[in-house]
Amino acid sequence: MIEMNLDNLEQFLNDILPGEVKLTGIGEIGSLDEQGMKDFGYGKPMLISYEQDGQVKEAVISAMRGDKYGHQFYWDRAAILMFQYETGGKMERHVRPIALGYINKQGKLIPVREPKEFVIVNEKVEGRDYFLDLERIKKGDFRPEDLELAKKFARWLARVHKEKKDDVDLYLRRVRQLIGDSECIWGLIDAYPYPYEHFKEQRFIALEKKLIDWRWKLRKFTHRLSVVHGDFHPWNVLVREGGEFSVLDRSRGEWGEPADDVSTMSCNYLLYGLYDQPKLAGPFEKLYLTFWEEYLEYTGDEEILKVIAPFYVFRGLVIASPEWYPNHPLQVREGLFRFIENVLEDESFDYRNINKYMS
Repeated sequence: MIEMNLDNLEQFLNDILPGEVKLTGIGEIGSLDEQGMKDFGYGKPMLISYEQDGQVKEAVISAMRGDKYGHQFYWDRAAILMFQYETGGKMERHVRPIALGYINKQGKLIPVREPKEFVIVNEKVEGRDYFLDLERIKKGDFRPEDLELAKKFARWLARVHKEKKDDVDLYLRRVRQLIGDSECIWGLIDAYPYPYEHFKEQRFIALEKKLIDWRWKLRKFTHRLSVVHGDFHPWNVLVREGGEFSVLDRSRGEWGEPADDVSTMSCNYLLYGLYDQPKLAGPFEKLYLTFWEEYLEYTGDEEILKVIAPFYVFRGLVIASPEWYPNHPLQVREGLFRFIENVLEDESFDYRNINKYMS
């Protein structure tokens, strides 16, 4: 329940409407309470009465209630209200939206005027993109500090993933997003060329059918919901001297499955390794194994091996995409395709023997 100051509501009306506006009442729909109400509840529309340049008018103010249908967070609900504000007035017979606003932490209503796009401003941090380190290694310059950095990544993830949350519906939402979201597996598949000569339609169909089985398997692991980054890959890490690093572009929410972060970074070691030969070997195999072993040592989370396969499929589809990575040699792309198909076959991922998934 949000407590809203009635004086601020009158100011809000003056901010969004021309002329002089005076609030005269607020209450439930169908029963205006002239005494006013202090509480403004999610999902409970309220009738407001006001005078605009002396003319008596009424309007309805409402917010959304959070629920398990993809509306858990205020940014979910904001997207729905933005859609309604943008499109409601365009439809014949639809009520006309008057204003869009938000309630801040102090309970004050703040108007948003004529939104079209939103921006975010972040601090600037120093560092080089981590993928540049991988490019250096690919060219033959592999250093002891590269392994130490992989260990630091793993220990950092272990600390992040340590915080858990008991929320079955939120875990299921993240699994649903993994399989069916426009930014995740189904959306990535739809973004591939059609038809695509290097991964025929029947292979995509078979892959999707296996993923449905995995979706139901993951329902048994809702206790694993943890704090996550959501997009922890080499292009979202800035590295500084001494092995210090910062991360960018947290994605898809605060909570999720730790396997998402682990798969995202580790599959990029596979990607770079495939540039040398059609399996993981040499420096990138060392990085991959070091990262995995450090993570498991610090978390003890052997259970992650039972859930990570579909997350590897998601990330594998990303880095194999001809749209996102158009310059891969064909053998690299084909190696990634073999991996994402084969990894779904095991009940538990055999991280020590990743090359068995490359045949």
